[in-house]
Amino acid sequence: MLTALLAMACLSIPAAAALPAPRAEALTRQLQAIVDDPAIPLPGLAVVAIRKGEIVYSRQFGAKRLASATAPAQPMDADTMFRIASVSKFVTTLGTMKLVEQGRLALDLDVSDYLGYRLRNPHFPDQPITLRMLLTHTSSLRDEGGFKFDPATDLKEVLLPGGRLYGKGAMWSANHGPGRYFEYVNFNSGIIATIMERAGGERFDRLMRRLVFDPMGLKAGFYLADFAPARIGDVATLYRRREKDGDERWDPKGPWIAQSDDFAVQAPLAPPGLDRYVVGSNGTLFGPQGSLRISAGELAQIMLMLMNEGQYRGKQILKPETVSTMLSRQWTLDGNGKGSGDSDNFRGLYHAWGLGNQHFTDTSIVKDGRASGDRLVEGGGFSGVGHLGWSWGLNALFVFDPKTKNGMIYVGSGVGDNPELHPGRFSSGARFQERITDALYRGAIVAPKE
Repeated sequence: MLTALLAMACLSIPAAAALPAPRAEALTRQLQAIVDDPAIPLPGLAVVAIRKGEIVYSRQFGAKRLASATAPAQPMDADTMFRIASVSKFVTTLGTMKLVEQGRLALDLDVSDYLGYRLRNPHFPDQPITLRMLLTHTSSLRDEGGFKFDPATDLKEVLLPGGRLYGKGAMWSANHGPGRYFEYVNFNSGIIATIMERAGGERFDRLMRRLVFDPMGLKAGFYLADFAPARIGDVATLYRRREKDGDERWDPKGPWIAQSDDFAVQAPLAPPGLDRYVVGSNGTLFGPQGSLRISAGELAQIMLMLMNEGQYRGKQILKPETVSTMLSRQWTLDGNGKGSGDSDNFRGLYHAWGLGNQHFTDTSIVKDGRASGDRLVEGGGFSGVGHLGWSWGLNALFVFDPKTKNGMIYVGSGVGDNPELHPGRFSSGARFQERITDALYRGAIVAPKE
């Protein structure tokens, strides 16, 4: 029973900032009920709520590793790290913007100048591709040609016509040129990481550690084989009640099946050929689009740093103007195919975008009984910037309002049924996701008198 696995632990929260005990207890009961919901249970959940720039609530529920035939369950705690899926893209952007701040990269130059070869969509050969386009998903790249490659691969073999892995050129849109049409694409992040390596002169994972993680004192990382054994033990296994491979059928009454990071069975291994990897040839290798391991508490520290205009514990991680540029609106959906709103917005989820971050516009549309939109709380009232993460059963949200300094983070380490069968009432998300954000907002961020 998941209830028996309940583990509730706090980050260090100043007494003046913490929720009053009765309110915190009520929120904890509400979240526990979501974790234990028999319709779509969660093996583990970590949450953080920030109000007016201070952490007011932080809890962990369930297990980071479920019981097996040889070991008992291990409860979730404040040190638990998660393969955070696409929230990785947001964190990757911090390193990108640091290099822009240092003058090593520029947002609007042709990225060919960094890569060392001419990068063009062959259907639009006269239109250069820029870092801004890659960060805003308007590059005209697609994921259909793949987005993660082995250490021996140079991305020019994938991207350039005639290359060994170019195939039919499925990675390029034939209908939309660079610079306007929005389509969410994982491959953009791998090319960004490659550009970062070319500009920074070292492997992407090490560059991120030097630029972001070490200055902030975070244990987070993109390359697990560098983690000490004790830190590997902090990484949560991700689960679904669905086959990992094959026909991938869901069985909500069946067992939990590990999907990723099952390190109790096998420790992480370096990919074959990594010792021969050429820096600047293939940044996809380190998973900039989805393979960061980080705790909810560390994500909260990143959120606080950005709320404070790049300052963190007396250090200026990013300049205020860098943070402002990163979070500024770059693309807005208008839906008519003319101008900045031309888009495939994933069933109504994407309405606006910054540099490497989604802008949540508090939009909700209900049509024919089906809801869509980026709304985060029932009835509206919360907008912000951040990122979602969905993969391998993991469901995560990182979002904050830079003006009010209110923010929410949740990370669920799995799902017990197909989320598509549990649609939201007011958004494109699943109902359990709506329930989590609504609980955090009403239970920890909105003042009782509000």
